[in-house]
Amino acid sequence: MEYPNNLFYTKDHEWISFDDQYALIGITDFAQNELGDIVYVDIPTLNSTVHKEDIFGTVEAVKTVSDLFMPVTGKVVAVNPDVEKKPELVNLDPYSTWLIKVFVSTAIEKESLLTAEAYKSLIGANTALNAH
Repeated sequence: MEYPNNLFYTKDHEWISFDDQYALIGITDFAQNELGDIVYVDIPTLNSTVHKEDIFGTVEAVKTVSDLFMPVTGKVVAVNPDVEKKPELVNLDPYSTWLIKVFVSTAIEKESLLTAEAYKSLIGANTALNAH
């Protein structure tokens, strides 16, 4: 499994990339691997402000459903239309397949995110997805 150094990570297995005041959010390679074949992604929070650590949607795999937790507070401005049509894209390339785009009003929450190295350390001692 790979963990790009240009991304930030959460203990709940989401990744986030920043571009000025916008950010893309997806799930990590570890998360998609643990979930298995993803069959549905539900993100009902378009045009809503979602606070850090609140649920912004769910990912449904063949045998389980997992909540998606917001890494930072922001307004959901876009949902990836490709994932809505073909959720299996998350399994094929989790780091190119973003789930939501958010407008982030403050960069201060960025400090609480994990680097790639810190995330690798976290999952090294963890063999299953954390319950929030």
